Amino acid sequence: MKTVSIHEAKTNLSSLIARVEDHHEQVVICRYGRAVARIEPMRRGKRTAIDSLLSQVKIHEDLTSPTDGEWEHA
Repeated sequence: MKTVSIHEAKTNLSSLIARVEDHHEQVVICRYGRAVARIEPMRRGKRTAIDSLLSQVKIHEDLTSPTDGEWEHA
């Protein structure tokens, strides 16, 4: 884990973010020697179980075609 001052973080933000992305490393930002913030890689979750079920759905009709009067006003 790398620790930097706020000034260093402002000056080198792009390279710090690249470091987080490339090395999956956290960067702690300090003000007057005290940690106040952390930059860390985003956690990418696994797909949920519902996604695997949705991939099995098959649509046999054209969903954009007009309906046969189902929604006409009375």
